[in-house]
Amino acid sequence: MSIAQTHVAVIGAGPSGLMAAEVLAQGGARVTVYDAMPSAGRKFLMAGRGGLNLTHSEALPAFLARYRAAMPQLAAAIEVFPPDRLRQWSEQLGQPTFVGSSGRVFPKAFKASPLLRAWLRRLDSMGVQLKLRQRWTGWDGQGRLLFETPDGTQTIEASATVLALGGGSWPRLGSDGGWTETLGSKGVTILPLRSANCGFTVAWSDIFRDRFEGLPLKGIALTFGAHIVRGEAVITRTGIEGGAIYALSADLRETIVDSGRATLLIALRPDLSINELVARLSMPKGKQSFSNWLRKAAHLSPVGIGLLQEAAVASGASLSSLSAERLAGLINAVPVQLNGVAAIARAISTAGGIAFDELDADFMIRRLPGVFAAGEMLDWEAPTGGYLLQASFATGAAAGRGALKYLATE
Repeated sequence: MSIAQTHVAVIGAGPSGLMAAEVLAQGGARVTVYDAMPSAGRKFLMAGRGGLNLTHSEALPAFLARYRAAMPQLAAAIEVFPPDRLRQWSEQLGQPTFVGSSGRVFPKAFKASPLLRAWLRRLDSMGVQLKLRQRWTGWDGQGRLLFETPDGTQTIEASATVLALGGGSWPRLGSDGGWTETLGSKGVTILPLRSANCGFTVAWSDIFRDRFEGLPLKGIALTFGAHIVRGEAVITRTGIEGGAIYALSADLRETIVDSGRATLLIALRPDLSINELVARLSMPKGKQSFSNWLRKAAHLSPVGIGLLQEAAVASGASLSSLSAERLAGLINAVPVQLNGVAAIARAISTAGGIAFDELDADFMIRRLPGVFAAGEMLDWEAPTGGYLLQASFATGAAAGRGALKYLATE
């Protein structure tokens, strides 16, 4: 079969799908990208709202380790399309990148929209068609793709299909996880979609919640088990979220699933030793209120002091009655009881998805010859910092290469 004469359907116009489409078009296939939303790349644009973190600059062995249990399954795809190649690809689209102070990589424009616009123009010039408001619902009895469209049900015949429908987070942007039932009905093993890079619920007191909702905890260190993360977190009405929380979210989530709760330790002044804190807290209070004295002596924010008071009340103690030693210990190990995982609709990404055992080395679903899958549909998760997008781009490219290989043998 001549590849140039074959029609390949890519379902999903996010990073994985668009990258698969580009690889397929470069390989000579006739490609149509279908998406249920009115425009392409909606979640991609949301990801870049505060600055598009494309990838990370750390050495590849450390980079790959961020994927934890899924590293063996993702390594080959990322090694073929590594961070340096993603940066070159962005530059070729007129969007040069830079490395931030944290090692994260961003386009110099800092936004997703210029990159997406340039990418869509390139795909259009390659002959890739984009069909929107096309919701994929499965296959008919002849194996043709079914779509619900504004004009009713449409059937499409494709020589190969790449599925890149995302996970289950931010469903209003298109990733609603509806595909799990469609593939599950075909016997494909799907691990339940779960919140990843997410916040957690805490039973705050009404006083703390009303006063500190939306305020950040800056310059903190979070400890859970053997893991310590520096960064920031934000108090929410129902709990806590933020970059440092997301970095621990996989372990926190699994502990809560297993036992119903998890105890997170927050160091409010991680750069100060216990001895230094004790010395500061041994200074006379004078006529100052306890909170004002604590703010000045330990350089704590009001929300930090409020967090200490929450912990003291939970333990049945009065914060002002603690010795300098006990107070110093509490400041750098404030226990926060997490009692639930934030809803998947508010998570940055999801864990779970198509089990890797269901895929061959080319990302084809073994039970469905000619059907490939990529991106967050697969059972992997990674922290924020560029790792999510990198694996989405890399697996999209791998699925595109796999589809070309399949077509060449048909």
